[in-house]
Amino acid sequence: MTKVTISKWGNSIAIRLPKAVTDELRLSAGDVVNLDVSDGKVTLQKPTRRLAPSLDEMIAEMDRVGWENEPDAVDWGPDVGSERLHEHD
Repeated sequence: MTKVTISKWGNSIAIRLPKAVTDELRLSAGDVVNLDVSDGKVTLQKPTRRLAPSLDEMIAEMDRVGWENEPDAVDWGPDVGSERLHEHD
């Protein structure tokens, strides 16, 4: 367990994270972390990074920009094996 001091920061208070902690969690200034308070305990957790958006996020984005802005389909040639390209109506 590491002890830290709570300091005044403008109208708020802040906890400065020691370098050993930020190195272990690979945190940098400006990173966003999840903060949870439960049963008198505070937990900070670095969100897991995803390499690509989820299908739900992609569909929500298409709904946001409008399906009329869907990019044109690309002709990759004839189907091979069990793959099939289905056109969007």
